[in-house]
Amino acid sequence: MKFAIALFAPPHAPSSRRALRFAEAALAGGHQIVRLFFYQDSVHVASSLPVSAQDELDLPAVWRAFVTEHNLDAVVCIAAALRRGVLNDEEAQRYGRVSHNLGASWELSGLGQLHEAAQDADRLICFGGD
Repeated sequence: MKFAIALFAPPHAPSSRRALRFAEAALAGGHQIVRLFFYQDSVHVASSLPVSAQDELDLPAVWRAFVTEHNLDAVVCIAAALRRGVLNDEEAQRYGRVSHNLGASWELSGLGQLHEAAQDADRLICFGGD
């Protein structure tokens, strides 16, 4: 089965961990993930700046490793990212910001990528939506 996964919750929310565990289980079960789409507050997962407390799971780092290890298509909604200060080098330059913080595993793109993923997948699974 082919899954598209959309995440809406911030990195420290329980649904972010549930989404990761679902994605791990899907791949372990022989399924395919056509795209991970990070929207609303989940875009903070893609920032290279957060630091987790030593006694807490560093979920952004775990997501980053998971995406890299499995060479997954991980898309961050550009509008939500810009609104929350998550920028790649191009957007930082465009808006006159001194630095960028989008991690290397992530790609900024629009909501059309979520729509396309939903069309390509057998199931769209969403985590953390209100």
